[in-house]
Amino acid sequence: MNELLKDFDVKMGKTIDSVRGNFGSVRAGRANAAVLDRITVEYYGAPTPLNQVAAISSPDPRSLVIQPWDASLLKAVEKAIQVSDLGINPQNDGRVIRLLFPQLTEERRKELTRQVRKYGEDGKVAIRNIRRDAMEKCKKLQKDGELTEDDLKQCEKDLQTLTDKRCKELDDLTAKKEAELMAV
Repeated sequence: MNELLKDFDVKMGKTIDSVRGNFGSVRAGRANAAVLDRITVEYYGAPTPLNQVAAISSPDPRSLVIQPWDASLLKAVEKAIQVSDLGINPQNDGRVIRLLFPQLTEERRKELTRQVRKYGEDGKVAIRNIRRDAMEKCKKLQKDGELTEDDLKQCEKDLQTLTDKRCKELDDLTAKKEAELMAV
């Protein structure tokens, strides 16, 4: 039964890591290469993550410079950034692409805060789905005679405790990211 709980704990941990990655892609007013992690570029017919086809640097707190290793990719990188939900217009000078991050307005901060809350809520839904799957597995084990009634009750209690702990962890991450957005 402990192995079962560990498996589901690992799955919940992966969900939290995913939400943490989503939070990293929300720009908080200063240049952060993580906002480009979700952007893919068509490279030799395959969608390839931007950070695998270009060098990304931050010369100052408000800008990023993207220098593709293959100069023929400049237009594709520019287009990928334009169609993304980044909300920044790339500047192409023929050698590199510059992204200038404007100061966040109050309205944009609130919009980003709503986005962060949605990511956090989606993560909690995923964790609850993992708990549901675990409960079904425990009930199936009990039905098959591998768990007693008491073991099933203990399993459900342990799963709920684990779920509560992971949801609290997500709430803390969400609150921290919201504070970061509002403080910038």
